Amino acid sequence: MFLLELSFDGNPERLKHRPAHREVLAGLKERGLVALAGPYADESGALLIFDVATEAEFEELVAADPYYRAPGVSIAAKREWNPVIR
Repeated sequence: MFLLELSFDGNPERLKHRPAHREVLAGLKERGLVALAGPYADESGALLIFDVATEAEFEELVAADPYYRAPGVSIAAKREWNPVIR
């Protein structure tokens, strides 16, 4: 599994891109590629958990979603994660 942490800088332009991003995430969830995703309660960023086996697959999914390059959005961290309890 891989974690993607986003940071939001308050630019409202980001919100224009969110509906399409959420559609992408819904499709990935249906395919079993996203376990969890959502913004922090204070809207300072978001955390997404991708259920993929390789870093290459993770990077491909991140590159395919233009939301991660939208104004007001930056990638704060990308990390491989080994959950003990699922």
